[in-house]
Order: sequence, then structure tokens, then C-alpha cells
Amino acid sequence: MPLPFFPQGRSRVAVDEYAETIPGDLTDKFSSLAREYEVVTVLNTFEVDGNKTFDSSPVIDADGEILGVTRMVHIMEGPGFHEKEYYPPGDSSDFVYETAVGNVGVAICYDRHYPEYMRNLALEGAELVVVPQAGEINEWSAGIFEAELQVASFQNGYFSALVNRVGKEEVDHFGGGSYVVDPDGQVMARAGEEDDEIIYAELDPDKIDESSAKRHFLRDRRPYFYSNFTVTPMF
Repeated sequence: MPLPFFPQGRSRVAVDEYAETIPGDLTDKFSSLAREYEVVTVLNTFEVDGNKTFDSSPVIDADGEILGVTRMVHIMEGPGFHEKEYYPPGDSSDFVYETAVGNVGVAICYDRHYPEYMRNLALEGAELVVVPQAGEINEWSAGIFEAELQVASFQNGYFSALVNRVGKEEVDHFGGGSYVVDPDGQVMARAGEEDDEIIYAELDPDKIDESSAKRHFLRDRRPYFYSNFTVTPMF
């Protein structure tokens, strides 16, 4: 039975006993499986480091080695998502990993809503971006989550794979519907919305080089010009 999504409650409940170190028992098990089946694995877990807990994704290479850990950078506070009670902003320095299957980037849940984050994954060389997410049914208008990741993949020239939590819990009803998007922004595979499911997609690396982002958008960026913008903090 999977653990509930802890941040559904406004006040932090006693969940520290469920937090795990990295490396730890969970990553040891998945490292063994990754090595046995020669697969690259991106997890999402409730990590403890010292006196802090994080929403974290360790990346395990096909030989079982933990390449690093990405911690969620942007922390949500809203109905059913009281994450600021559980996690500080991540302090990771690793976001893209050179793996046996190519360069894999990680955008954890709320981070995917920040175009500057998604663009920087491309600038760091991501070929596939994995998005572990806890997205609720009807949280936003129909289709917007999917469209957002389609645009990110199209604008940045990488594949993306969103892995969503599924099922009704005490407060939240998570929508499943995990999917894979290609660098042209097209959905390649999609899961259902009611049950756990495994989906498969064959990723052709040539599509990255042929993408509009690689041929045009990234090439024609003008970062020195952007520095001329005057930014006034909104909050």
C-alpha cells in the first residue's frame, strides 16, 4: 500500500519516520533492480538530510550507481498542497545527469510550471526530462497541464515523461494520466486516469537534433539582450 500524500493536511503530521536517507533502504533496492535489469531509474521520495526533509528524486544509472539527487526547488502552498510545512526549497546543484541512455533532467512537480527552470534543463543538455508529479483531478482547466509540457518540450527540444500520482485520498484525488511527449510537442503515450499503469514509448534521439528548438530557438537566443530587461519584484 503506498504512503498517502502527506502535504494534504495544513499542519504537519508526524511523518518523519517515513523519511529516508539517500542512499538508504529504498535506493539500495532500486539500485539492485537497476543493475539487474540494466535500466536507468528516476525515483521520487521523501528524503531526510540532517534535520530537514525534502521532496527528492535520486537518479540511478543502469549499473546501479546513484548519480545524484535533485530536490524540488519551488514549494507549493495551497488547498491540499501544504508543502511548505514539509519541505524547504531544494538546494540541489544537479539537475541533468549523464546516464547510459542519454542526458536525463528532472523537474519535480511544481518546478514544471516555471519556464526558466525548464529552459535551463535544455541549456544543461537534457535529452529527456522526467517529471514526477502529484497532480489533482480538476486542479486546473482541462488539458492545461498536458499543453504546458508539450510547449516545454517543443520550445526546448527534448523528450519529457510526466509520471503522475493516481487515486482518491483523504483530500486530494490524483488524476493519473501519465504521458510521454516528443521534442515536437506531440504526446507519444498516455496512461489511464483510474489505476496504476506502465506505459512505454520508443524515443528516437534523432528527433532531438531535428527539433525546432535545436535548429532555431536555442540557436537564436539573445541572453545578453534579456539582461536589459528591468524586473520589478511582484511580491
